[in-house]
Amino acid sequence: MERAQERPAGRQPTEPRHEPDTDLELLVHGVGGTTPEKMLGDPRTVRITGDDTAAVFRRAADAEAGSPPRHRPVREAYVWCKLTSGDGSRALWLLLLPFMVVNLAHWMRPAAPGRQRTVRLYGLLVRLAALTLTVLLVAAACEVALDLVAWQCAGDRACARRHSWLGFLAPGPAAGGWWSTPGRRLALAALVPAALTGLLWYLSHRTWNAYESHQPLSHDPDPATDGSALARPGFWYGRRLVARLRAAHTAAGLLTVAAAVAIPAVRFDHRPGGPAALDALSWLLTAALPAWAGAAVGVVCRRGRSENRLDQRLDRHLVRCLPLGALTLLFLTLLYAGWARPGWRSAGRLPGDPAFGALMLTQGLLVVALAAVAGYLYRRRPDPRAGMRGLGGPAVALLACALGGVISGGVAQRVADWLDGTRALLPGPPVLLTWQASAIPALLAVLLLLAARLALSTARLARAERDRVRREHPGEPEDPARTRAIAHARAMATLTDRAPLVLAVLTATTLLLGAAGLAGALATGKTPAAAARRTHDAVQALAETSQALGSWLIGLGFLLFVTWGRRAYKDASARRTIGILWDVGTFWPRAAHPFAPPCYAERAVPDLTWRMAAWTQRTGGRLVLSGHSQGSVLAAAAAWQLSPPVRGRVALLTYGSPLERLYGRWFPAHFGPPALAALHRDVACWRNLHRLTDPIGGPVRVPGDSAPPVDHEALEDPLVYGRSSDHPLPAPILGHSDYQADPAFTRERARLLNRLCPDLPGQRPDPGAPGRGRG
Repeated sequence: MERAQERPAGRQPTEPRHEPDTDLELLVHGVGGTTPEKMLGDPRTVRITGDDTAAVFRRAADAEAGSPPRHRPVREAYVWCKLTSGDGSRALWLLLLPFMVVNLAHWMRPAAPGRQRTVRLYGLLVRLAALTLTVLLVAAACEVALDLVAWQCAGDRACARRHSWLGFLAPGPAAGGWWSTPGRRLALAALVPAALTGLLWYLSHRTWNAYESHQPLSHDPDPATDGSALARPGFWYGRRLVARLRAAHTAAGLLTVAAAVAIPAVRFDHRPGGPAALDALSWLLTAALPAWAGAAVGVVCRRGRSENRLDQRLDRHLVRCLPLGALTLLFLTLLYAGWARPGWRSAGRLPGDPAFGALMLTQGLLVVALAAVAGYLYRRRPDPRAGMRGLGGPAVALLACALGGVISGGVAQRVADWLDGTRALLPGPPVLLTWQASAIPALLAVLLLLAARLALSTARLARAERDRVRREHPGEPEDPARTRAIAHARAMATLTDRAPLVLAVLTATTLLLGAAGLAGALATGKTPAAAARRTHDAVQALAETSQALGSWLIGLGFLLFVTWGRRAYKDASARRTIGILWDVGTFWPRAAHPFAPPCYAERAVPDLTWRMAAWTQRTGGRLVLSGHSQGSVLAAAAAWQLSPPVRGRVALLTYGSPLERLYGRWFPAHFGPPALAALHRDVACWRNLHRLTDPIGGPVRVPGDSAPPVDHEALEDPLVYGRSSDHPLPAPILGHSDYQADPAFTRERARLLNRLCPDLPGQRPDPGAPGRGRG
């Protein structure tokens, strides 16, 4: 591919440079990605600026210095798909889905101007919930490595003989060795969760250098832009916050490993007649571990986001000392646990039930408090279009905790079954994880009933749409199959608007089943099957079936989870299927969880902003920022970051846009009606195209819309109903794709250019002279 040379993007160009045209259309693609050749409709493209990850392309003919002026704008394509996709190894990011989801909850708060303390409290509760997820994941790794493998299986001769790689850990005179004591087995196994914590730190640090290191275009805060925080200079630069949170979460993970190793040893040493030599060290660790954990929690509590300015400090002392202190305590704990203790034998299971129970109870209380805060904020400014009446954030936070529980329980249950098989010699994972697994069949049953209801309502809507399709095409011969296809596409597109119902049912069911599982585990201390013994035969059979089925389902779900994630990054069609959730989740900065997948917008938004500012400064020409689907969200975010003089030369053309349908409903504080109204005021002009068959895009519903309105009337889809001389073959139902194939696209783009700075001169009449606009 040909490459064009351009100045480095580190600073704005100050000297004028030749541009072949003064009208530019900057295209931004949506979910799933595409190629510059397809976006520009030309097999020969040239990279104008950027790198192999994200870049701006032109047609080769448009990049030539002597190209003549034309009646349509030059088109550039910004390709950003590699920011969110890549090789199959990136499927490992899907294991970070709970972290991404809880980070999403941070941005879903209701809009409440003037309630800064309540807003800060909302962010604090989300950050604490995110911290519990880190502890939960590391605790699950400790459950597998320390409890199931090192304590239970390696401590049982029969289990150790079945797994030869555990032979050197087995107790007894025949197989016993230096590593056979319980404390040393635990110390050795602790390297696994410690390595997992280190891997999370490494991934976060690497992506931090790659994404959070891109500085936005520096500009002063615009007091006229008060509708959304996305216009603030520091919104897309969370480098300092992510560094601080990464240090706190890393310390919390290492301290969780240290506590899992220290608690069994401390309990043995504090029994009557325990070793006096280790008594002082045990008390020291007992005091130091909670104190350092309190410091990590304090870092999470004290720091929010700095959006009013570019916060370039890094707090290097804190970022280094907090994890290093936790690592030092972990090393001392391993030395303490590895001390020889005559008479110490591993029996039963490690005290995991109280730990997992406390974690689950804490998460439940945080979610309830978050719901109370979100409800208060919503009541200050009610928005009838907001998803779940402002409770979307708490619902998503609860689902993040549930996902963490599914992953934890699935891994623990599968490892326990692999180690023990059907012999039932080992105590197995904590009882609470078994209760959680047993609730999976009931949850699936509720979801199946909900899916059946949605299918019936969609079928009824499709039948009603058939009459509407017939009325829209009077005088044309009716094709029943064609009518059914169009009506079905419209009815299926409305399922997106049912998302609040689905999320509400899923959240309520998860909360009830989780509370029931926690109560059952704490009240009985037994698995559901064991607790149902000596009851009615039907109840016992139901409990046993639910426990067995849930155990397999939670393991199968975890395997499918990983398999689908890998397929999504290798198969373009699979990625489009789940891409919208992933791209919505990774659009937002990592403000709550530093181990979440990186925010691609912290690279894409500065790219677009720098390109528009540089081009308008050089040429003084007109620019249409054209965004499809998720690209329209990036376009809106980039337009907000421009200075007012540059915004006066930029028109916004969006199509298939989820700006109001998804972002406005679920992120009302940043894309609600006041924010979209402010965006309408900020840009020179704006036009939005949508279809009734589009399941993602829709009208933006700008409040107080002036003439001409932002929303174009719904485009025809398909373009024609039957065959004609102009369309001898059936026109396809396009849905969310190929908006540029509609004649309305070219017509609306031309109207935007006419409305944009009409005092600017047009192209020079001489075809041999290059066009150049004036600022």
